[in-house]
Amino acid sequence: MLYRKMPNGDELSILGYGCMRFPMRDGGIDEPRAIAQMRSAIDRGVNYLDSAWPYHGGASEVVLGKALRDGYRDRVKVATKLPSWMIQSRADMDRFLNAQLQKLGTDHIDYYLVHSLMGPTWDAIYEKGILDFLDAARRDGRIVNAGFSYHGLERDFSRVVDAYPWVFCQIQYNYLDTHAQAGTAGLRYAASRGLGVVVMEPLRGGNLTQPAPAIDAIWNESPIRRTPAEWALRWVWNHPEVTVVLSGMNDEAQIDENIKVASTALSNALTQDELDLVDRVAGKYHSLLKVGCTGCAYCMPCPSDVLIPMAFEVYNKGHLFGKMEDAKFGYALHLSRMIGSGIPGYASQCTACGACMDKCPQQLPIPDLLAQVEAELEGPDILDRVARLRAIFKNKAT
Repeated sequence: MLYRKMPNGDELSILGYGCMRFPMRDGGIDEPRAIAQMRSAIDRGVNYLDSAWPYHGGASEVVLGKALRDGYRDRVKVATKLPSWMIQSRADMDRFLNAQLQKLGTDHIDYYLVHSLMGPTWDAIYEKGILDFLDAARRDGRIVNAGFSYHGLERDFSRVVDAYPWVFCQIQYNYLDTHAQAGTAGLRYAASRGLGVVVMEPLRGGNLTQPAPAIDAIWNESPIRRTPAEWALRWVWNHPEVTVVLSGMNDEAQIDENIKVASTALSNALTQDELDLVDRVAGKYHSLLKVGCTGCAYCMPCPSDVLIPMAFEVYNKGHLFGKMEDAKFGYALHLSRMIGSGIPGYASQCTACGACMDKCPQQLPIPDLLAQVEAELEGPDILDRVARLRAIFKNKAT
């Protein structure tokens, strides 16, 4: 495992463990497996684990706390986040932090972030006393290092960086998002101001790992054999301004591969030919992907029961693989919720209420995009076929 230094001198593993996408079983976190996975990663050198209040409906911090028992807490740096959008008063800040300490089973949080900031969110929480809260929590030892995660526009990023003596920040960064949110300009600005930089979504919610003929053809031009995940991770680690790259690992093979790559991924190590190849892949992705959704599910639940991330995933894959007829049937099948509640989640159910747009870190025009999904993937013939399948499944069940 390679390590890079935070401005405070901490040596952190360049691979951080993201706790937003734990393995699932029977509708909840598969706790024994998730705990075993985290401990295995720690045993092999990962020492930065990142959670947040809303992950897994509030259960992520609890499971992380369980994984850190039996001596594992002393071997790692724990990061979690204050849910900025839920703060109504200065007192709320202490209430959330104290609850998180209890959930994690610790008396301090090593790296505490103000979560999911955008320009307006920062302005609102600033007025409620966030700077006083951070100062007080650092003085009394509940948090050690203060930082923030960012999902806003590039033009607002620098003023958040300059507003407080932050130790670090967390930004979304990958080879598709060099000009989105903070982007490359924000990465360099934060580093120039002495902040450590933690990168989230290096694989765009796993989208950059999906096999696709048009993308694979470009990767195969390289004389060096690497998986799409390795290419994406090495590209981020190639930037010397990056301290830690988070990966939401929930499969043993993913953990093995990522730890192996993190043992050799030095900064400024990719050749110009390799960088040019990644640029070509990025260009092809931009031409094929229709929706910049990472599958984070911050938009959920939808008041109209639309399965927003799933709708976008099927839509993107249809265009990525060029198989829209297969995508239509898969869309109708999966979004009909044949197994489970039975309540459909089609894009056509969207009422454009806008609740999802207030919560989307990518700032996507979700109702407009759902209208595109409806236009391309829904049709009476497909929905009728699925309705007949539903009837068959129902009859078999009875």
